[in-house]
Amino acid sequence: MKKIGLAIIVILLAAASIFFGVLPQRFDRNANVVIPHDPYVISEEAQSLHDTIPVADLHSDMLLWRRNPAKKNARGHTDVPRLREGGVALQVFTAVTKSPSGLNYDENDASTDDLNLLTFAQLWPRRTWNSIYERAAYQAERLHKLEKTAPDEFVFVKSAPDLNKALDRGALAGIYGIEGAHPLEVELENIDRLYDQGLRIMGLQHFFDNALGGSLHGKSGAGLTEFGKAAVDRAVAKGMIIDLAHSSEQVAWDVLARIDEPVIVSHTGMKGHCDTARNIPDDLMKAIADAGGLVGIGFWDAAVCDPSPEGIADALLYAVEHLGVDHVALGSDFDGTVTTPIDGSEMAALTQALLDKGADAATIRAVMGENAIRFFRENLPAR
Repeated sequence: MKKIGLAIIVILLAAASIFFGVLPQRFDRNANVVIPHDPYVISEEAQSLHDTIPVADLHSDMLLWRRNPAKKNARGHTDVPRLREGGVALQVFTAVTKSPSGLNYDENDASTDDLNLLTFAQLWPRRTWNSIYERAAYQAERLHKLEKTAPDEFVFVKSAPDLNKALDRGALAGIYGIEGAHPLEVELENIDRLYDQGLRIMGLQHFFDNALGGSLHGKSGAGLTEFGKAAVDRAVAKGMIIDLAHSSEQVAWDVLARIDEPVIVSHTGMKGHCDTARNIPDDLMKAIADAGGLVGIGFWDAAVCDPSPEGIADALLYAVEHLGVDHVALGSDFDGTVTTPIDGSEMAALTQALLDKGADAATIRAVMGENAIRFFRENLPAR
């Protein structure tokens, strides 16, 4: 009997080792893929230009995955060393806090949540297993920890002076956002709590309708609810920036009609360039730009249709033509369970592709980073 009991213990330990030690990393590796390619050839002209650009990206989901962000990893798209290698000066890190099963761009509901299993398997704190708010809080804590453990390499940016400090020191500036405001758990006070934890960009929806209104991929197509209006008002009053990525078209129009402050669409494509269910119409994008907003162009197939450096360059230049050069930025969606042609270390490939497409240096500098740097200097809290 003792031998049987010992065998059972060994089997259970082996199963636990695989479940907690192997499966999360394998899922990460299989979900966040870089298309295999030979090393990109970067000309001396392109590299020289790239080296002068403070590259900025409006969207990464790196915080969702169990990796040490201070060390270079062999899986996924981003970590601090790879971003620095790619010349990235500013990265928005966005917390994913709920993910329905069978995720798609057409119609999802909120009845399931695959993150229940993922948070458990990745050994997140127990408080996060069934609390959407705590998942957002925990991911903010990860950025605080990164700043504490790598202060020379990373600054957790909460204000415009913080951003200037990071740029002056040559450290990576990290801004914290949430992908969908369901972590509020229908409590306006949670806006204040998350703000105190460093939240500065509030996405309203993700892949499903929530208490604030309809998702672009939900069932209702609804606009802002009364709670959504109150949440937008409170967030803006606190100094947060509203992110309309994944929001329904009606929510986007409602926000534009409600506030004077500029918004962002952190990761998307232009529907006139790539007609998929992921992208909103060009006239809505133009309205966002005309209100001073910033549009981040994604790196994956549903955003740009051609997920290659050349395809991303085409999408960026289409956006420049239709929105104006001052309103276009990078919105990679790195580590967002997407397949991209580059990881964070290979941003120079985009500079090369833009040069090859005939873009001038001023345009390249603007879309590769200067627009985003300016936007956050102007719209983050002054202190």
